[in-house]
Amino acid sequence: MATPKSLVYHLHKHWDIVETLARASRDIPAFEESQVLATIGKHGSPGESDDPGAVLRSLCNADVLQWLTRSNSLQVNPLVLDFVRGLTREHELGLSSVLKARVEAIRDATRQLSDGLADHDHDALRRGAARLSDLFRQIAQQLDQDRHAILELAENAKSTDASMPIERRYKAVLEAYDQYVEPMNEMMDSGLDGTFYPYLEAAEQALDKASEALSVQGALYTHRLQLRQVAYQAKELRRLGRIVAQQCADTLLPLREEARQHNELSAAISHVLGRVRKQGLRRGLSAKGVRGRLPRWKVERGRKLGVDDEVLSIMAEARSFTPEVAAFPEEVAADPADMAEWVDEEALKKALLDALPVQDLMAWLCQHYGHLPDPVVLRLYHDLVRDPTWQSRLRDDATETELKTVRVHYHPHRLEPQ
Repeated sequence: MATPKSLVYHLHKHWDIVETLARASRDIPAFEESQVLATIGKHGSPGESDDPGAVLRSLCNADVLQWLTRSNSLQVNPLVLDFVRGLTREHELGLSSVLKARVEAIRDATRQLSDGLADHDHDALRRGAARLSDLFRQIAQQLDQDRHAILELAENAKSTDASMPIERRYKAVLEAYDQYVEPMNEMMDSGLDGTFYPYLEAAEQALDKASEALSVQGALYTHRLQLRQVAYQAKELRRLGRIVAQQCADTLLPLREEARQHNELSAAISHVLGRVRKQGLRRGLSAKGVRGRLPRWKVERGRKLGVDDEVLSIMAEARSFTPEVAAFPEEVAADPADMAEWVDEEALKKALLDALPVQDLMAWLCQHYGHLPDPVVLRLYHDLVRDPTWQSRLRDDATETELKTVRVHYHPHRLEPQ
């Protein structure tokens, strides 16, 4: 048997492999050697010198993996499996009977604590308090694990393919509700039939009474501190039990009701469709008793539509709306004399004609007449493009040019001689 130190070291070294095997063990209780070797090869480090066979032997020697008797299969060490599932929240739903047995064990531990107090037996007091502390820890751990297991059941049911029949989709949910949630709700009932809260309340009272008695008797502070800490555990467990029960019920009850409603709806629809198939639409729906039972799955509500006051006011304003007449300015003809003040167009055309062919007219204007204002450059560009003295061709590529105040995005014009 391997030492705990070696086992923990191999868990640290091969955590990815162990985690994958622990997750797969929910569906496969035992693994073939080839399956384990494939998992080791998948998660092995690229620079690792050990081959999968050596890693497998080291995991078996450290007792992380165990060979099953009378077979050639491997399983994850149950202690390691519980440890990994607890850390990764992969626990399966526990048994309500185990939780009930632990809750009932609280009554026996409380009786032991009370007997020790009555007999002034401090050793019995400490043993009863230690037993209660251990039971509280186990119950709190199981409640937390069961809560995560139920949430995972609900997530899996919701994420299943919608084309699957709802009875199969919610089968695990219905089983979990019937076998776990309902017994837990009965156990945590605050009435006379419940056992969880009465036993915890009795344990709290016994712990408080024992702590007071030890304080009066002048017992050691460590003994009184132990009882006080166990009492805090009992109070926290009552709160946790209430939260877990409510959360589990809120998670599974809507899915359970959805499945039940779907079954009733399907039964009603199948019954009506059978009548329609045999007797026809008119006779099938007008048969005696059928029309009266249809509201079981069909709800008729009288609806009355009304218009909000704000909508009425908007409609009234729209009916009396009169558009305002806006006077638009008339088009003002451009004065050709304005361009003569800025540039000599005849000289510009002569210089451009000598420079043909020009790949980009806008770039040529910016290079030779960049001192002009932007509107003048743009006006010259549009006039020169339409001038019949040369041929103007629009290029396919787009470009941009920085003027003084604006940036122009355009397709360049190429000028060529006639």
